[in-house]
Amino acid sequence: MRRERDEDHEPRACDAALARAFGFLGKRWNGVILATLLTGPAGFSELKRAVAGISDSVLSERLGELSRAGLVQRTVDEGPPVAVNYALTPAGQALLPALNELSNWAASNLPG
Repeated sequence: MRRERDEDHEPRACDAALARAFGFLGKRWNGVILATLLTGPAGFSELKRAVAGISDSVLSERLGELSRAGLVQRTVDEGPPVAVNYALTPAGQALLPALNELSNWAASNLPG
């Protein structure tokens, strides 16, 4: 039986796009914030209550990252009173099927 040499096979490599997706969505809180916004726009305080354990500064930082990535849109209503809301962009909404599948998978396969 001939043993196959390493050079007979291409090295394994993770898909670059998938690696970027997990690098971004896997960053603590990003996926949870996006999933929270799937039900509709929310203000900062509402997001803070929904994402248990996140600090104000980290929530602000993550919302900025998600906005710069084009997944979340920040809208300011001049009021009075002034109100700031965050909502998913079409690119953020496009994550809905993937986030639902991940949630279903986690519920079935990961210990609670």
